[in-house]
Amino acid sequence: MVAEPTRRRLTERQADTVRRLTEAAVEEIRETGFDGLTVRNVARRAGVAPATAYTYFASKNHLVTEVFWRRLSALPPVDNPVEAPPEPSAGALPAGSPGTAAPFPADTTDTVAGARERVVAVLREISLLVSDEPRLAAACTTAMLGTDPDVRELRARIGLAIRRRLRAALGSRADHRTLNALEFAYAGALLHAGMGYTSYGEMADRLADIAELIVR
Repeated sequence: MVAEPTRRRLTERQADTVRRLTEAAVEEIRETGFDGLTVRNVARRAGVAPATAYTYFASKNHLVTEVFWRRLSALPPVDNPVEAPPEPSAGALPAGSPGTAAPFPADTTDTVAGARERVVAVLREISLLVSDEPRLAAACTTAMLGTDPDVRELRARIGLAIRRRLRAALGSRADHRTLNALEFAYAGALLHAGMGYTSYGEMADRLADIAELIVR
């Protein structure tokens, strides 16, 4: 059995079908853009029956969000010199709040400059996942704003994966306020680029500037 981030666990044959559909979706977007994309056309390009395609993807938003998720999941692990502190448990007070221990101390080998450099690298690689294909980048931004349950599930996984990468990059300097600020910065920059106000390359540069201000 092969675990896939779709609706269910898949056999190797089923996983291959999903792979063909996601690859066909990218090719279709290159030709028609997101507006012209349909699950039926993607299925035809992939050599899959439309009914079969719909058993894996409920909508084109779901399908395109899966494309982004797969590219994000394929990134190599973040190399950090110091393990990030654990997330606070539900209902726990943030570090530094009255009645809690002091914020996690920074290891002397884990400099601020080093943490910034790693955070910038993480934000840049995520921003550039689809930057070389403007139509795909715009499609991913639109699709991930979808409201159907499958998109929400993948969006939650994407958000968690990005948070984990940022935590690893921050190392001992990871705390909820810094992580939240970086996540909001990335989400806002992604929307800004998706609306066409800036390119994804420029978005990566601006996020680097923001990281310089946040990571201290």
